[in-house]
Amino acid sequence: MVIRNIWCAGLNYTLHRQAMDIDPSQEDPVIFLKAGSCLVFPGSPVVLPPFSHQVEYELELALQFDDQLNLSRMGLALDMTARDVQRKAKDQGLPWTLSKSFAGSCPITKLIPIQRLENLSFELILNGKLEQKGAVKEMLFPPQHLADYVRRLFPVCPNDLLLTGTPAGLTKASSGDRVTCRLGHLVEQHWDVV
Repeated sequence: MVIRNIWCAGLNYTLHRQAMDIDPSQEDPVIFLKAGSCLVFPGSPVVLPPFSHQVEYELELALQFDDQLNLSRMGLALDMTARDVQRKAKDQGLPWTLSKSFAGSCPITKLIPIQRLENLSFELILNGKLEQKGAVKEMLFPPQHLADYVRRLFPVCPNDLLLTGTPAGLTKASSGDRVTCRLGHLVEQHWDVV
């Protein structure tokens, strides 16, 4: 299965917006794009890029579009962000694609059929310690709103992914980390970071 695009919702949690010092009253979702070729599938390690000294984990609910562009499957993804690279690009008024869409910047769990999104919660455990926790009910823009928005404005393709934003609690990645992502009792995935 080819996944061409990863449509990402930024700043979709109030506490994350506050941590980033962003106005919480924005009326429309913030959407950016990661290349489908930056995915890391279960069984492969997460490889940190050599050009960044501050890569951070951003755990997100991942949803997949079917052939009719309806949301059909779900899992979790790590929107890995080279924060130092992003900060420098933003300060210079430049695009920050390198900070978000580098090779290996989107580890993803297995995807399962969608089940009652409104009740879902998820968590990131780093080296045995809970670092990030979120729930669909805490999102500023719920999944269906995000899906409708990106379908209306962007060239969404079958099998594309929609990442729904990260809650507060970003954590720096380091070589040797053991990362566990849990979607309730439905999905659990471990990654080793090198």
